[in-house]
Amino acid sequence: MEIFKKVRIFDFVAYSKYGLIVSVFLTLGAFALFFFKGFTPGIDFAGGSSAQILYEETAPIAEIREILDATEGFKGSQVSEYGTKQEVQIKIPYNNLLSGKNLNVVLEDLLKDTGKFEIRKLDSVGPKVGNELKQKGILSLVLATLAMMLYVSFRYEWRFALASIVALVHDVIITAAFVIIFNIDLNLEVVAALLTLIGYSINDTIIIFDRIREKMLSNKSNDIVEVINEAISHTLSRTLLTSLTVFFVVLTLYLFGGENIIGFSLPMLIGVVFGTYSSMFVAPKLAILFGFNIQEYHEKEIKKAKKREEKKRLREMYENGRV
Repeated sequence: MEIFKKVRIFDFVAYSKYGLIVSVFLTLGAFALFFFKGFTPGIDFAGGSSAQILYEETAPIAEIREILDATEGFKGSQVSEYGTKQEVQIKIPYNNLLSGKNLNVVLEDLLKDTGKFEIRKLDSVGPKVGNELKQKGILSLVLATLAMMLYVSFRYEWRFALASIVALVHDVIITAAFVIIFNIDLNLEVVAALLTLIGYSINDTIIIFDRIREKMLSNKSNDIVEVINEAISHTLSRTLLTSLTVFFVVLTLYLFGGENIIGFSLPMLIGVVFGTYSSMFVAPKLAILFGFNIQEYHEKEIKKAKKREEKKRLREMYENGRV
């Protein structure tokens, strides 16, 4: 399936310089957010409890906050609207005073005068378990990134490998910054989104880099800019179709999936956009900036081809008994 019936060659490399400028500012802004604001750890990592409560009428959020702030063990709890005006989410920090208690019963007793309600969901995580989940989440992201680094290092010439790695890290950093901007708690859903993004982003870059390599071998042109523009233009239909398909699926999850999966759907929504953009406007341009020389590449490929032919000739001579 093709979006464009006739392939038109666009000058992606020329536009890439503006893409790099945007990326530099976004990355610097992301690091500023990391250092000055930081992530808000969710219940999964910080420990504590999270309760979803559904009222028959509009939830009295201010009254709930007042009651919880006046009760030992519940001070510092966050109360917010959850999807509708009738439903609220209460995030309760871990407190030894609540350890071993049935929070369902405690909350029902505390909030009995606020109206008719039902506790739809209650999750609790201890601080030790939360710390273990946080360590494993960070470790999984690091290992996934290292695995991708090893893969592209063996697959491509080192400048292209380095460019794809930088683009991958760029996508993850910017997406993680939007988690802070939209005040999403850092939890397992966010980690799952970032892990998915790592795979999606590197796959998108590999598709384009493979086509660039094919063009370099078939065209024998020494103009790397021309080769890159042709390669990206020829993969443009595939890239847009894949990206738009994923984007609309994730958009559906974001719009209709509810608050429970917003930690996954929103980072993925942002990540798909930046993953596609970096594959076309960041990674190829970085390969050029890192000093890739297409003429040297052609010479290396010719030498490799000669070595393969020589090995094949020697093997044939050996098999025929002439060596």
